[in-house]
Amino acid sequence: MSQIPLYPLRFEPIYQYRIWGGRRLANLLSAPLPGNGPIGEAWILSDRDDHPSQVADGPLKGRTIAQVLEQFPKQAMGKLAGRFRRFPLLLKFLDAREMLSVQVHPGYVHKDDAHADLLPAGETGKTEAWVVLEAGMKSRIYAGLKPGTTEADLRRALANGAVADRLACFHPKPADAVFLPAGTVHSLGGGVLVFEVQQNSDVTFRLYDWDHIDAKTGQPRPLQVDQALACINFADSTAGLVAPVVEATTPVERERLFDCEHFRLWRLRGQSPFTIGAPDAPRVLVCIDGTGQIEHGGMAYEAGKGDVFLLPAVLGACAFQPLGAVTALEIEIPE
Repeated sequence: MSQIPLYPLRFEPIYQYRIWGGRRLANLLSAPLPGNGPIGEAWILSDRDDHPSQVADGPLKGRTIAQVLEQFPKQAMGKLAGRFRRFPLLLKFLDAREMLSVQVHPGYVHKDDAHADLLPAGETGKTEAWVVLEAGMKSRIYAGLKPGTTEADLRRALANGAVADRLACFHPKPADAVFLPAGTVHSLGGGVLVFEVQQNSDVTFRLYDWDHIDAKTGQPRPLQVDQALACINFADSTAGLVAPVVEATTPVERERLFDCEHFRLWRLRGQSPFTIGAPDAPRVLVCIDGTGQIEHGGMAYEAGKGDVFLLPAVLGACAFQPLGAVTALEIEIPE
C-alpha cells in the first residue's frame, strides 16, 4: 500500500440531519440525500472519529483521510507533516432553510485559563468562515454584536427574548464572504446556502434557539448560556463581511477571501486553464460552480460542482482545465 503514488483525492460527502436544514444540497452535490427529512450539513472533508471522510475513487477508495495521513505523512502533508494530530480543517456545505441557533465557538484556551474546561480533551478552538452560494429575500446572517454590547446587555436580551436586537445583522447575497473568529456570536438562515471552512473542532455553545422544537424529540434543544457567554470576545470587531482582495485577473480572476492563522482561502473564477496546488504543501480544491479537470501525471480527474479534492503535498502544482466557466475555492493551511 505504501508504494501507491498519491493522486488528487476526492472525498464522499457525509450528510447530517439538522432541524434547521432543507433539501437544497441535492442541487449542489451528486451523492443523493438520505431519507426525506431536513439535511442541514454536508461534511465534505472531515478528519473526525465520529464522521471520517472516505476517499471516493482510485486505488485508495474507501480509505479514511486519517488512514491516508498515517500511511503517507510526508507525501500528503509535506512541510506540515508532524504538526497536526489530525487534518486541521473541517469543510462543510450548509443549507440553512430555517435559522440556526444563536451560538458561539470557543477560541484557544490556555490550560491555566478560568475557562479551560470549555474545550473537551483533544479539541481546538473554532474559527470559521462562510462563502455564500445562494440566498433569498428572507435570508439573514448574524455575525458579531452591535457596538457597545456588554454581557449584561445580552443577559437582559435573553430574558426578554430580544437577543436578535443586540446582534449585527445583514441580508447576504451570493459571493459574500463572512469571517467568524472564535468567540463571535453568530447565526444564519432563511434559505441561505453557504460553504464553510473551519478549524477541525465540533464545540458549539447555544445562546438562543428561536424557540425551535426538534421534530425528532418533540423538545427544544438544550442551551449552554453560561458557557456561551464565557466564550464571547466582546472586544472583537473583525467578524462579518470581508472585502475580497483581487490578486490576479489572468488567466482567471483570483481573489483572496480569508487569511488568518488557521486557513487561507482564494476564490478562482474564469474559463481559462490555471494552476492549483503548491510545492511541498497540501492544498484543498472545492468546485462550487461549473466543471473541470485536475491534470496530474498524465491523468485527468473530473471535478464537478460540489466536489472536494485534497491535493497531497507530493503533487506540487497541478493544472486545472475548466470545461466552460468555473468557480472554485483553493484552501491553504498556513505554516
